[in-house]
Amino acid sequence: MLIGSLLNRRPKIKGTVVLMTKNVFDVNDFMATTRGGPAAVAGGIFGAAQDIVGGIVDGATAIFSRNIAIQLISATKSENALGHGKVGKLTYLEKHLPSLPNLGDRQDAFDVYFEWDESFGIPGAFYIKNYMQSEFFLVSFKLEDVPNHGTILFACNSWVYNAKLYKKDRIFFANKAYLPNDTPTPLVKYRKEELENLRGDGRGERKELDRIYDYDVYNDLGNPDENDDLARPILGGSSKHPYPRRGRTGRKPTKKDPRCERPTSDTYIPRDENFGHLKSSDFLTYAIKSLTQNVLPQFNTAFGFNNEFDSFEDVRCLFDGGVYLPTDVLSKISPIPVLKEIFRTDGEQALKFPPPHVIKVRESEWMTDEEFGREMLAGVNPGMIQRLQEFPPKSKLDPTEFGDQTSTITKEHLEINLGGLTVEQALKGNKLFILDHHDAFIPFMNLINGLPTAKSYATRTILFLQDDGTLKPLAIELSLPHPRGHEFGADSRVVLPPAAVNSAEGTIWLIAKAYVAVNDTGYHQLISHWLNTHATIEPFVIATNRHLSVLHPIHKLLLPHYRDTMNINALARQSLINADGVIERSFLPGKYSLEMSSAVYKSWVFTDQALPADLIKRGMAIEDPCAPHGLRLVIEDYPYAVDGLEIWDAIQTWVKNYVSLYYPTDDAIKKDSELQAWWKEAVETGHGDLKDKPWWPKLNTPQDLVHICSIIIWIASALHAAVNFGQYPYGGLILNRPTLTRRFLPEPGSKEYEELSTNYQKAYLRTITRKIEALVDLSVIEILSRHASDEIYLGKRDSDDWTDDQKAIQAFEKFGTKLKEIEAKINSRNKDSSLRNRNGPVQMPYTVLLPTSEEGLTFRGIPNSISI
Repeated sequence: MLIGSLLNRRPKIKGTVVLMTKNVFDVNDFMATTRGGPAAVAGGIFGAAQDIVGGIVDGATAIFSRNIAIQLISATKSENALGHGKVGKLTYLEKHLPSLPNLGDRQDAFDVYFEWDESFGIPGAFYIKNYMQSEFFLVSFKLEDVPNHGTILFACNSWVYNAKLYKKDRIFFANKAYLPNDTPTPLVKYRKEELENLRGDGRGERKELDRIYDYDVYNDLGNPDENDDLARPILGGSSKHPYPRRGRTGRKPTKKDPRCERPTSDTYIPRDENFGHLKSSDFLTYAIKSLTQNVLPQFNTAFGFNNEFDSFEDVRCLFDGGVYLPTDVLSKISPIPVLKEIFRTDGEQALKFPPPHVIKVRESEWMTDEEFGREMLAGVNPGMIQRLQEFPPKSKLDPTEFGDQTSTITKEHLEINLGGLTVEQALKGNKLFILDHHDAFIPFMNLINGLPTAKSYATRTILFLQDDGTLKPLAIELSLPHPRGHEFGADSRVVLPPAAVNSAEGTIWLIAKAYVAVNDTGYHQLISHWLNTHATIEPFVIATNRHLSVLHPIHKLLLPHYRDTMNINALARQSLINADGVIERSFLPGKYSLEMSSAVYKSWVFTDQALPADLIKRGMAIEDPCAPHGLRLVIEDYPYAVDGLEIWDAIQTWVKNYVSLYYPTDDAIKKDSELQAWWKEAVETGHGDLKDKPWWPKLNTPQDLVHICSIIIWIASALHAAVNFGQYPYGGLILNRPTLTRRFLPEPGSKEYEELSTNYQKAYLRTITRKIEALVDLSVIEILSRHASDEIYLGKRDSDDWTDDQKAIQAFEKFGTKLKEIEAKINSRNKDSSLRNRNGPVQMPYTVLLPTSEEGLTFRGIPNSISI
C-alpha cells in the first residue's frame, strides 16, 4: 500500500513568491496619523516602528497558517469546449525564505510546490487568493524547472486584498508579450476579463482597493460649500474650458454645485498607482501634503509682521543663516522626519534652504542681460523662445474680441542696439528672437490685477543673437488691456536697456526683466510643466490600462513611463493646483491659474510635443537632411535643443527597434483590436475636447505607432525632466525668478520713482514676491526638484525580467548604452568654454538632461516617468 502510494505520487515543481507585507512604510497609514496633530504623528511613528520589529515574522507566521493560495492556469491546455485554460488545484505558500539572494529591501520570499501533471500543459497565468484581513504587495512569482519549458517568470507589482473583497479572483500573467490575435486560446478569456475588470462600469464611488481606470473632468479643484470665493470653473467637457481628462473618483457632489466633486483629504487613484511603502518618492509627495496642510498655514502668523525682504542680502540669508521659526511652526515640522530632513532645522529654530545653483559660484551674475537671455535657452522653461519671423510681432488673439494687439515695438527701438544692422537684415539673418507671453496673459490681466497680491503686465521680449552665440535683450514690451475695454487693443509701454546701469533707467530695466520673469514662471508652472506634461499624460495612463493588456507588447513598452503619475497628479489637485493652493497663493495668475492653462490647451497639439516638430514650429530649427538629426539649429549653442535632440533620437530608435519585433506590416497594426481601441479612446475621450482636431495622427502603420509612443515617452521622461528638476536650481533664488509682481512701474516724479536711483534693491524687492509667498514657493519647489532614492531613470527598468523576449531585452540594452554615450557628450560640451550658453555668467553647467542622477537635489537625471 505504502509502495503503491509512493509510486503514484506525482512530481512537483517549485515556485517562489516574493511579496511585501503592509507596514510602517505604507505612506497612506503614516499620513493618516498626521490628522491627529504632532502628538499623533509621533505616536503613530513610534507604534508603527514597533510593528516593524515583528511585522515580517507575524506576516510569515500568518502565511504558514495557509492564508495565501495560488492556482495555476494553463496557457496550452483547455478545460472545456470554450477553450478556457485549465485551472489547477488551490496550493498554499509554504516555507519562508528571508535570505533569498537578490531579495529587495523589506521583501520576503516563500516556497510553493505544485503537483505536476503533463496533461495540465504549460502555465501562463495564475490566480492568487489572500485569506488575511490585511493586504500585501505581490512583487513577483517564479516557477522553476517546468518540464519541457524551464523557468517561467511573472512580474506582478500589485496590491492583493482579501479574496472576499473581489468580484473576480486576482489574476497575473507570465512575462510574455502577445498581440491579441496571437494570444494562446486558453488565455483569451482571462485576458479579456482582466481588461473588463480594469475598466469598471463607470458607476459609484471608488474605494481604496479598486484598480479601476476611468475618466472625469477637472471638477474637484474648488470647494464652493466652504466659501463662494473657492468656487472654480469645471475644466473639460466644454468648448469654453477644454482640458485633458483626469482619473475618475466618483466622490459625492458639493451641495452648492452638484456638478462639482467634494474635495477630500484622500483622493482615490487605482490602487496599483499608489506604491505606498515601495517608493521613497511617496515620502516626497507626503512631504508636500504635510507641508501644505500643516506648516504653510502657520507662515502667515509667523512672518506677517515682517513680510518684506529689505535687501538682496536678506534674500541670501535664506540659504546662509536661515529664517527664524516660531515654536508653533517648528512643532509642525519636528515630528515628521521627511520635513525635518528637507528643512534642515537641525534642532534649531531656523528654516534653512540649500543655496540654489544659480548663486553657488557667482552671487550676482543673475542680474546680467546675458544670463537673462541664456536662461531662455538653458533655463527651467527653455521651450518658449521663438525666432522672430515677422515685424512687428503680431497677436493670434481674435481681433473681434481683443482688437489690435500688434506689438508697439518699433524698428527705432531695436536698431540702436543691432550693431549697424537694420531690422530687415537681422530678420533675414535669423538674428532676432522673441519670448512672447502676451497672448497667454493679456485676456486675464484685468482679472489678475484685480487680485490683492498682483500688479503686472503681459510681456514681449525681443533679443538679438550676437556673434559669440549669446542673446542680448533689445526691448521689453509691457502691456495692459486698454482702459476702455479689450476690444480697443492693448495699452503698451516699451522699455529699453539703459545707458547706465546705476540709474533710475537701470532699475526700471531690472524691474522690467522681473515682469518678464514673472510671466515666465507663471507660464512655466501652469503650462510648460503642469499642463504639457502632468495633465496631458494622464489620459494616456488611463487608456493604456483600460485597453492594453499586461500581455500586450505596447503595454510593456509604456508602463514604466506612467509610474506614479496619477499619484502625483491627485496630490496636485489636493494641495498644489486647487483653490487657494500653493500655485494660486504664490504665482501671479492666482485664482485664474488653471483657467488660464485651459485657454492655452485650446492650441495644444499632440504632434508638436515631439522635440523636432516643436523646434521647427518655433523657428528654432530648419529641416536639413544633411544636418545631425535632420535639423539645423538656428542657434547652434542651444543646450536644451542640442541635448534634447540626442535624447529624442535615442528614444525614437529604441521604440522603432521594439515595435518592429511585433508589427512587421501595416496589417498587423490595423488588426490589433486592443491597440486601436487604446488610441481611439485616448484621443476621443482622454483628450475629447480636442478630438476633432485634424492633427491627431492616424494609427495605421508601424511608423505611426513609433511616432505616437516616442512622443508619449518623451513627454513623460525628458520633457518633464527639462521643466521640473531645474525649478529650485534657478527659481530657488526668488530674485532671479520671482513668482509675483505687486506694483506697476513707478511714474516719474513719484516717491517710488525717486527710490529707483537711491535704493534699487528696495525698489526691486517692493515690486516682486514678498517673504511669505517666497517661503511657500521655495518650500514646495525644493521638494519638486528632488529625486527619490529609488527613482528609475531612462534606460533602466525596475526588473531585468520585464519581458521574456530576448530580442526586446537586447534592443533595450542598446538604448541604455546609447544614453551612456549621450551623457558623456553632454559632460564634454559643458567643459567647452567656446559654448557660452552651456554655463553662462553664473557658471552653472546645463546638466538637467543628463540621463542619470543620484538621490536628492542634483539638477540632473531623467526619470522614466512623471513621478514628482
